Amino acid sequence: MNIQVQRESNNTFLRSSMENNINIEISEQGSPEVPSLIRYISSSEVAGFDTADSQLPSASAQGSEANSPTRQHDEPIVINHQRKYSISMPLSSEEVQLQPMDTKKDGIPISSSQSGTASSNHPQASKCYSQPMPKCHVPQEADNGVKINNHPGIKDFKDKRFDSFKTWSGRLERQLTILRGKSPRATAQDGNNNSKSTDRPLPVDRYFDALEGPELETLKASEETVLPQDKQWPFLLRFPISSFGICLGVSSQAILWKALATSPSTQFLHISLKVNLILWFISIALVITVFTIYLLKIILYFEAVHREYYHPIRVNFFFAPWIALLFLAIGVPPSVTKDLHHAPWYILMTPILCLELKIYGQWMSGGQRRLSKVANPTNHLSIVGNFVGALLGASMGLKEGPIFFFAIGLAHYIVMFVTLYQRLPTNETLPKELHPVFFLFVAAPSVASMAWANIQGSFDYGSRIAYFIALFLYFSLAVRINFFRGFIFSLAWWAYTFPMTGAAIATVRYSNQVTNPVTKTLCVILSLISTLIVIALLVSTILHAFVFKNLFPNDLAIAISYRKRRPQKKWLGLRYRSHDSKEIENYLKCVNSDKIDLEASTPLPDGTEDSPSI
Repeated sequence: MNIQVQRESNNTFLRSSMENNINIEISEQGSPEVPSLIRYISSSEVAGFDTADSQLPSASAQGSEANSPTRQHDEPIVINHQRKYSISMPLSSEEVQLQPMDTKKDGIPISSSQSGTASSNHPQASKCYSQPMPKCHVPQEADNGVKINNHPGIKDFKDKRFDSFKTWSGRLERQLTILRGKSPRATAQDGNNNSKSTDRPLPVDRYFDALEGPELETLKASEETVLPQDKQWPFLLRFPISSFGICLGVSSQAILWKALATSPSTQFLHISLKVNLILWFISIALVITVFTIYLLKIILYFEAVHREYYHPIRVNFFFAPWIALLFLAIGVPPSVTKDLHHAPWYILMTPILCLELKIYGQWMSGGQRRLSKVANPTNHLSIVGNFVGALLGASMGLKEGPIFFFAIGLAHYIVMFVTLYQRLPTNETLPKELHPVFFLFVAAPSVASMAWANIQGSFDYGSRIAYFIALFLYFSLAVRINFFRGFIFSLAWWAYTFPMTGAAIATVRYSNQVTNPVTKTLCVILSLISTLIVIALLVSTILHAFVFKNLFPNDLAIAISYRKRRPQKKWLGLRYRSHDSKEIENYLKCVNSDKIDLEASTPLPDGTEDSPSI
């Protein structure tokens, strides 16, 4: 055993002597084994970066270093020679995302787990490895210094509350799925989660319960909308179908000035046909503009058009585009063409017939949209289309088609006239802002008189009867000045421009048959009134559209929800009423009804007639 211990001591002595010789040789030769790159890195070392020491040196090591001056002298060279420079790289990009950079140490970010170790008061030094910096988004700057944000996640901040009204946001696919008899798949909803509210039409009761004001476009305070009210909607959503009323007013003026320029009874005015030509081209430009805008609305926001169609008042304005085109065909200047082909008449009357089959069928069916429930003056637009079509067809030389539409219009006008005149107690009173549309009462009989005159070839007694009805209704509304004052401008005002123009044109036709100073004066007065009103409304429309910029506010009429009005809470005293309050209520009912005796209407508390009430 002594021999073995001696051998081990000899081996240790030999190893130590060899290491000392190597160290002395390295120091004498200037350390040629250490590369120059390693020496440069050692001289430019940053404190705390890529240190390989994970713990402090032990006490024994410190003691040995203190007792050996040779070890201290050679330590920097030995450490530099044995140093391992390693750079830890992540295996994948996911590791970078899973290690957030929470803190920094000497300007170098470290992970959260390492930051917790560094911030503690543990005596051990933390191990720091180099980590790749996460790729952060740096906003680009344009030439003018404005920052351009091209972050790929910017779409997440886009307002998606209008997606339920967009045509290409999934609603069309859901409708096709329903038509095939399948149930649509449940998808994640954005915004207000209103996809369910746009898959079926709103009942007509919701429009009457949730809306008020002119054309039922003002939302009641107790109702909610499916679209945001805190911002301005896209322009197409704010563009209503009632905008075609502007086309009706301007295009009817082209017909009026054509009649004034070509009628024998108005030759003394010396009106040129150039006025008719200018107004006709203006009408064409206006019709094309409104048609284009609303066609874009149909393409991009079909749900908004769908809701307008089920609106009890606005559904009648779907006749307005085709009536405006009929007006353009009637008012075409003689310099453009004198004889129109029959094809435009058949093309324009086809959509009018389809709409009439739908709406007139609802009037007769007795459902929620029966005439006694949805009757309002704007329903005359669905009647006027028949007479305007008959007027154009008769002027082209057609016989059967004009008589067909004239008969349909006459039958439904009589029913409409009686229904609107009696105004059943179940019908709500029209708001004050909707009073101008009462002039639509004048439109149907005035156009019917001219249509029948073209069918018969002369302004006979039938035409005169219709004309006199229109003239009487005109004057009965005109004398009620207070009936049309005290409210702000609205697109509904355009509804009474073309009826007044129609009455003026019918007066010109009548003056050709009965020529005297009275009829001539009446022609001039009615024509002047209608022209001045159209000019005033056109100026007001331009001011509100481009100056005040309030012509097209948010169309709340198409944004009502299926949710009914919130029931108002009753007071505790009214909920638990006493017997005396019930007796007072029965007494008031009896006084209002005037049907039964007052004493018989007051029941006794015990149910008998002999005992007095307490």
